[in-house]
Amino acid sequence: MPVTSATIRSMHWSDVQRVAALEQQLFPVDAWSPEAFWAELALVPHTRCYIVAVDSDEQIVGYAGLFNAGSDADIQTVAVAPDAQGRGIGALLLRSLLDTARSRGSSRVFLEVRSDNASAIAMYLAHGFEQLNVRRDYYAQGVDAVVMRLMVKHE
Repeated sequence: MPVTSATIRSMHWSDVQRVAALEQQLFPVDAWSPEAFWAELALVPHTRCYIVAVDSDEQIVGYAGLFNAGSDADIQTVAVAPDAQGRGIGALLLRSLLDTARSRGSSRVFLEVRSDNASAIAMYLAHGFEQLNVRRDYYAQGVDAVVMRLMVKHE
């Protein structure tokens, strides 16, 4: 898999419109609204971490978010622009979120992923996540969610 030259940085308020547009492109049936992203960013850094991946032209090619409460963390979203998929950007975003969870003292990281998203499931498994169960009809149009967990190792 060719690795991209994307850079990870914190999501800024000024990124919300571009991120929301990408969200609508990726998840047209159940996309988060710009207001949802604003609400999440309002909780940074207390219980949230939101990041973007930008290419050499400073275009947002991916984004991700983490909710952290005590020893548990939950990956809220990991998304990569269609024309940037398959270049390692999702893994780059995921590793950044996992580093944040570790630095905040999380011992477990949870997530839900669409059961029909085989590439995302494979990425999570490759990073040590295990499948816990399935939530039936969790997503729009009756798509199940695979619930996964990673036990965080602290050095």
